[in-house]
Amino acid sequence: MNGRSVARRRIVALRDGTARPRSDELAGEEPLEIRVGGEAVAVTMRTPGNDFELALGFCLSEGILAASEQVESIRYCTGPQGAGDYNVVELALRSGATVPEAQRRRTYTTSSCGLCGTASIEAVRKQAPPVDGDDARLAVTTLVGMPATLRAAQRTFDRTGGLHAAGLFTTDGTLRCLREDVGRHNAVDKVVGWAATERLLPLRGHALLVSGRVAFEIAQKALLAGIPIVAAVSAPSSLAVDLAAESGMTLVGFLRGPELNVYTGGRRLEGL
Repeated sequence: MNGRSVARRRIVALRDGTARPRSDELAGEEPLEIRVGGEAVAVTMRTPGNDFELALGFCLSEGILAASEQVESIRYCTGPQGAGDYNVVELALRSGATVPEAQRRRTYTTSSCGLCGTASIEAVRKQAPPVDGDDARLAVTTLVGMPATLRAAQRTFDRTGGLHAAGLFTTDGTLRCLREDVGRHNAVDKVVGWAATERLLPLRGHALLVSGRVAFEIAQKALLAGIPIVAAVSAPSSLAVDLAAESGMTLVGFLRGPELNVYTGGRRLEGL
């Protein structure tokens, strides 16, 4: 995270019946415009930090780009006064790389929802290859310990209490990448962008854990990244479960302590 990931504001706090003014730390939230090949494709409200990963992960997980190899470079754009505009990121494409016409769109994306409704569910199903051939196995004893590992790594959440987290784990429970953001989908995109930068896509043999719920767009992003196991501390949506079932993904919800719900793909969980 950078220095803009946390903002300080004056508040009045009521404690034990007494009101006192004090300073409070809040999760930063600013717009990020993502441009591909000189064309704006989206604006998302995000917590500043890991912006290049967010932009790359977003473009891959939304199908705007087919592979990270299409990108020549990623940079912040230059503002009117010649200084860097840290709320605009440009992905320059390699020669011959193009954005599909169907993906050329201007979209406002809030920090709580991905590109809802911009593409049909059927289009996502056609674009994302299934993961049913991934033979990853994850012990339930390892799975139930992952939320504590994720929570212990959430440094900015400790300061603000206002961020979602996404963590990429190996099946032995090792946390490979953690990203935080005010948006659930942004946190996932940052993880996907990190993996793309590290040339790890598709993420076979990995598990994704998110600190909130799993709606369709989270399952979609995980599927496009090739992640076979997705778990959440809260509930999945019906469409997320349907997509997971159709694609052969293991989907776990309400992962809290020793308790969990397995919605699809229980064959990958050892000791169930």
